[in-house]
Parts: sequence; C-alpha cells; structure tokens
Amino acid sequence: MTVLTFTLIMLLGAICAGIIGSLSGLGGGIVVIPLLTILLGVDIHYAIGAALVSVIATSSGSAAAYVKEGIANMRLGMFLEIATTAGAVVGALIATSAPISLIAVLFGLALIFSAANSLRKKEEHIVEQSSKLAISLKLPSTYPVVKGTEVSYGTKNVIGGFSMMGLAGVLSGMLGIGSGAFKVIAMDTIMRIPFKVSTTTSNFMMGVTALASCVIYLQKGYVVPDICLPVMIGVLIGSMIGSKILMATDPKKLRVFFAFIIFFLAFNMIYNGIKGKF
Repeated sequence: MTVLTFTLIMLLGAICAGIIGSLSGLGGGIVVIPLLTILLGVDIHYAIGAALVSVIATSSGSAAAYVKEGIANMRLGMFLEIATTAGAVVGALIATSAPISLIAVLFGLALIFSAANSLRKKEEHIVEQSSKLAISLKLPSTYPVVKGTEVSYGTKNVIGGFSMMGLAGVLSGMLGIGSGAFKVIAMDTIMRIPFKVSTTTSNFMMGVTALASCVIYLQKGYVVPDICLPVMIGVLIGSMIGSKILMATDPKKLRVFFAFIIFFLAFNMIYNGIKGKF
C-alpha cells in the first residue's frame, strides 16, 4: 500500500468516524482507534495519539459555541479539570508502559459502557438546594432555557463527582477517548447537575483533558503528524456532516443504530486484545 493510498483511507475513515461519533453523541475519537488498529494495522499507541489530537480539535470548536451561549458552567469545568487533568497524565503514563492487549480490552469495555450510556433515557432534573462545599466553591449557576429566560440549579456531592472525574481522566489518558460518558455521569448522576449543562460542560472539558495526556504521548513519540493530520481533518469534516444529518433526522433512532455499530467495534477490540493480535 502506498503512502498516498494509506493517507486517503485514513482521511475517509476518519470522516466516517466523525459522522458516527457525532450521530451517536460519543465523539469521533472513540471510533478512530478501532479504525486505525483493526482495519489499518496501526500500533495502538499511535492510534491513541491521533485520537487525542482529534478530541482536542473537535472539543475546541463545539466548546466555544456552548460557552458563548452560556450553557457550559466554566467555573465547575475548571474545578473538575484538576481531577481529570491529573488522571489523564497518570493514565497516559500507564498506557505507554502497559501491554497492548490490556489496553485493547479496556478500550473495548469503555466503548460498551459509553454506547450503553448513550442509549439510556436522559431526564432533566433541577436541584435547588446545594451542598455547603458547592456553595463555598460557587459552583451553582444558571443556564438559558429560552431566549431571555434562565433557570437556576444547585450542585450536590462535590467530592463524589470530583472522584469520578479522576477516573474519567485516567481512562481518557489510557485509551485516547474523551470519556464523556463518565464525565456526564459524574455531573449528571452524582452531582445532580441538569443534563444539558453536564453534557456541554463535559464537551468543554474534553479538550483540556486530552491535551494533558497528549503531552505524554508526544514526549514518547506517539503523536505522528502523518497519522494525526488526516485523522484530525477527517473527524472535523465528519462531525460537521453528522451535525447536519442530526438536525434533519430522528436522533433517537440514529443513536440506537450507531450504538450497535460501536458495540460491534468494542467486541472486535476485546477479541483481538484477548487473542493478542495487536
């Protein structure tokens, strides 16, 4: 296979990954790694490095819009980034020395969890009474519902959410994914933050978390421009295409369809990891 052919396949594959990631709500990075490792035979460490770069790019673009609209909770995000950034560095250090088969199996399990979480029914809840620690840290805030109307919300169990964010950071650094499902659980289920706020704040945090672990992969030589550039461009294009498709179709049906694709990729990663085929 020539370099040009390999690059074109990566670019087209990354576009498909961006579309699937956008429509499933899980981000293109989560599909990039199975694409590069299973289909193209790229070493999983280089695939993770490319996926992290794509997460940084896609998160930066969408996060800017959410911050501008006033939905993402910047103060909460920066506070929780202390845990995710520290976890991401630890995860990256573990991944660069851990057996490839173990990383593949863990990645497959994380894919299954993320896909299952994307299918669960999302219920908006508003907590009015915040914990004392949340009030001390000034984490409660407001978000716009309709133009000119804002809803106040409180925050619970700050320590529990902070701990879950540390785990999300470790997984992000180890597996090259945004760990959005784990971050949303930390904010939505544990801290009882409205779902719209938790998802947008999580998106804002993904890029920072990925950047922290990407530095480790860069130092180890696993961030290669020849792989990262077509992947990043492809995921960005695919994400934009996916967002337009999402606006014109039923998102629930699409998420179910693409969740099964992700389940298939997950079981492939686990199988290949157990068999030692990477």
